[in-house]
Amino acid sequence: MDTTKKTIIVFSGDFDKVMAALIIANGAAAMGDDVTMFFTFWGLNAIRKPKKVKAKKSFLQGMFGTMMPRGVKKLGMSKMNFAGMGPWMMGKVMKAEGAMTLQQLLDAAVEQGVKLIACTMTMDLLGFKKEELLDGVEYGGVATYLGEADEANVNLFI
Repeated sequence: MDTTKKTIIVFSGDFDKVMAALIIANGAAAMGDDVTMFFTFWGLNAIRKPKKVKAKKSFLQGMFGTMMPRGVKKLGMSKMNFAGMGPWMMGKVMKAEGAMTLQQLLDAAVEQGVKLIACTMTMDLLGFKKEELLDGVEYGGVATYLGEADEANVNLFI
């Protein structure tokens, strides 16, 4: 076990939960830890490109892609979403307090070398294609995550 390695499963696509995952990842990376974030199910929305990318999909996969948010700027809150006003309100408070935005947290994680892995099984189920996800994202299944987790001293599920 490596006491300087951390893994985070990002299962949720909620603004506040993705924010918590990115804050922890950035904090660990700033302390010199090797950090892997494994994005699965609704968490994949956080690493989608903001603009629609044309890709061949089944009807149901196309529906999933249309209904789900594209990127961190479109994520809703887990509580007090207020028909989409919650993230805007949180953004105002974050700005007033000098906190980083979700996009800045994601960019900082990438700059610090945090490994972003997209779950290929979930991509297949939901119809996400590699070209729809951010550049620099790696791809793997549960075995890839478990290999990373086996070496880590902290494994989080958010």
